[in-house]
Amino acid sequence: MILVDWQIHDYVARGVLKVEPFDPSLVQPNSLDIRLGDHFVWYKEGDSVIDPYDRGSICNGTLETRAPSIILKPGQFMLAETREVIELPDTIVASIEGKSSIARLGVELHQTGGWIDAGFRGSITLEMCNANQRPVRVYAGMPIGQLVFYTTERAERPYHAKGDAKYLDQRQATLSRYHENPKNSA
Repeated sequence: MILVDWQIHDYVARGVLKVEPFDPSLVQPNSLDIRLGDHFVWYKEGDSVIDPYDRGSICNGTLETRAPSIILKPGQFMLAETREVIELPDTIVASIEGKSSIARLGVELHQTGGWIDAGFRGSITLEMCNANQRPVRVYAGMPIGQLVFYTTERAERPYHAKGDAKYLDQRQATLSRYHENPKNSA
């Protein structure tokens, strides 16, 4: 079941669902608007291959900044943080969706990583891309997306209890940690 506005308010008020900072005006009929933070990370243009099992290739050739706004160039991929830090209980999962008004500018909010497991704690790393032909400026603090919350059965091993929870308690735009996975040979 998707949580509706009064349930989101109630769950936050009772501490079942934690959102910091929580702005009640951002609650929508079936979601919670989330705002863009001020930490941005992106890859410099180049020909070096990024190997998901090689931490060095993931981390090399990146730039980062904290800024009140940033311009996404056409075709550019950038990681960004949300201003909100969330904590999901073992019985709620969430998905992140783009806002229609931002999508109409050509800004995609997440590539494929839009699922947030029960038991997750931290800020959310957004995987933004500009599909527009023109640059688009985005601002820290602007509503950029929305979280949809779903109730579920209690997870046996929620995200915070997994030994391999790579992004637990993240507080900024975080590069891939895929290299921490074991490499299976074919």
